[in-house]
Amino acid sequence: MKSKQRWYKRHQLFNRSVPEALLPWLFDASSLTSRMIVLCGDGFSVRLLSQHWQKISSQDASAMGLTKEHSALVRQVVLCCSDQPLVYARTVIPASTVQGAQRRYANLGNRPLGAMLFADRTMRREFVQVALLPDDDEARKNALIKGIADDESVWGRRSVFRVAGKPLLVSEYFLPEFTRLQQATKAVAMPAS
Repeated sequence: MKSKQRWYKRHQLFNRSVPEALLPWLFDASSLTSRMIVLCGDGFSVRLLSQHWQKISSQDASAMGLTKEHSALVRQVVLCCSDQPLVYARTVIPASTVQGAQRRYANLGNRPLGAMLFADRTMRREFVQVALLPDDDEARKNALIKGIADDESVWGRRSVFRVAGKPLLVSEYFLPEFTRLQQATKAVAMPAS
């Protein structure tokens, strides 16, 4: 049985050890896609891992405030710099969300969701929560997401986005290589003492 994931608001993290280099990324309300493009330049890409319809989990339904929705399109991707996966993202789009004008959210392929969301004038983002990627999450077992050791902590964030009032849940996990890159960049930027 899959373990229940515990999500935290920023003020609840006082006794959690989140890498300092990740904090500005975890709680930034701007587009992760835009920030990744700045970080990676022309090396930025989105790699689709899977996209299929499935039953909405009770945890995902609760996060979106759904009570009567049963199925969702679940999209899993990695955001890459020069083909190196740095962020694993999972989006849950309820069936009722991809009706009408929002059908375009069901046909992204390798295009970034963030670019479409932040260009949508009807989009409203709710608060950000953070969590560790559970040890039993399928992402840890995915061969396309390399470099996660069993003992490595992988922090992520999630937000409910509403487009034309309809919800979708986006979770983004910063892989160990991303954390190493951020720590190395910060070390280079710090003056020698």
